[in-house]
Parts: sequence; structure tokens; C-alpha cells
Amino acid sequence: MPLSEYEQRVLEELERDLGADPKLGHAMSRGPRSRGRMTWAVLGVMVGLGTVLAGTVAQTPIVGIVGFALMILAALWGMLEPRKPAKGPAGAKGVASKSSPQDPGFMRRVEERFERRREQGDL
Repeated sequence: MPLSEYEQRVLEELERDLGADPKLGHAMSRGPRSRGRMTWAVLGVMVGLGTVLAGTVAQTPIVGIVGFALMILAALWGMLEPRKPAKGPAGAKGVASKSSPQDPGFMRRVEERFERRREQGDL
């Protein structure tokens, strides 16, 4: 089912506003995680799982606990890597971390538009 003109206009406004959001721009400008670090993290999780299984088979809880801790630490090490900014137009913009005083922010603009439409009886 096609969108009405009003819905298309609202969608275009939302797309425009999302492009101007500094937090979203900063989040999207970060590059991917390094493949080598993720590979080592996956291997660490697999070794930890093997240790948990070995502790279960040998019926020694301390070995299972150590294996579980190894799995958690390897997963965290792989996921919490600081990502470098992406190279390209999004990373080269130098997006500010806070909005400027003349830019009230995305949510403020949405609220103002909603209030105007409600006062005009468009809703």
C-alpha cells in the first residue's frame, strides 16, 4: 500500500532530522572491529567452553568455573574493543558531541512540530 503525501512528507522530515543528529552521526562514523581481535576472542570462548566441558566430565567444579570465566573474559575482550573512526565522509565531518545553542535537538523540533500541528487541527 503506497504512502499518502502527508506520510511521505513526514518520512522525509524524519530522514532529514536523523541525518542532523550528532549522536547518531558519531555512532555511525565508527568503523568495524578488527577481524584479528574477534578471531582471538572466538578462540578464547571455544577454549573456555572446552574447559567447562572438561571440568564437567572430570567432575571438578573449579575447572568448570575457570572455563566459564575464560569464556566471559574472552567475549568481553572481543566486544569491548575501542573502535577507530571510519575513513570516509561520515568520519571526516568531525561531528560535535553536543548540539549547538541554535540547534535545539531532534526531539525538541519534533515536539514543536507536533504542537503546531495539534494547534492547527491537523491531528
